[in-house]
Amino acid sequence: MKNLLSALKISVPDKIFIKDPETSELGKRIVENSIILINDIGFESFTFKKLGTRICSNESSIYRYFESKHKLLLYLSSWYWAWLEYQLVLETYSITDADEKLAKAVLIVTRMVKEDSNFTHINEVLLYKIIVNESSKSFLTKEVDIENKEGYFEVYKRIIARIGEMISAVNSDYPFALSLASTIIEGGLHQHYLKEHFPSISNYESGKTPTNFFVQLIKSTIK
Repeated sequence: MKNLLSALKISVPDKIFIKDPETSELGKRIVENSIILINDIGFESFTFKKLGTRICSNESSIYRYFESKHKLLLYLSSWYWAWLEYQLVLETYSITDADEKLAKAVLIVTRMVKEDSNFTHINEVLLYKIIVNESSKSFLTKEVDIENKEGYFEVYKRIIARIGEMISAVNSDYPFALSLASTIIEGGLHQHYLKEHFPSISNYESGKTPTNFFVQLIKSTIK
């Protein structure tokens, strides 16, 4: 199983990038160091010039992979959701009880992230911090409808659809499965953000997750 997972390639919509960064060592360095730099200085302060300095490469070499830092953020977000989806599928496929499967799915999408040794050039812990703090900037734009039609958000939408199907499996008469699924996904990120930046309006201490809250929310909502 470990050998199988090590051969796994996380698939990101190919319209997001010009050249797949997974196909070269430079591309992997761009992704690896962009995560570190965005986490350090924030997306607003991040530039390809600063990234080029960090990786000792020309700024122009980064533009051969991504046409803008917006596209790079889209790539990082899509990679994260695809990585989360593979965990969701892997850890729930053998669970036959619908309630147990849904509770497991909520755990997976709301828990603290740990590094995955199968992808050595990506620090998933830092990437998750970027998703919590910055991912909304990938779709809160004037171009979101066009980019949605181009398929940039297909992985994000797919993971919500998976959880929506699990909700419907518990209660097929519940009419808001997708709305509840997207609330869990975005709510989990928001609660982690509040815990980090506005702890006085969150019930979660450092090291705790909102998993129990969302499991309880689902049970009281769809039963």
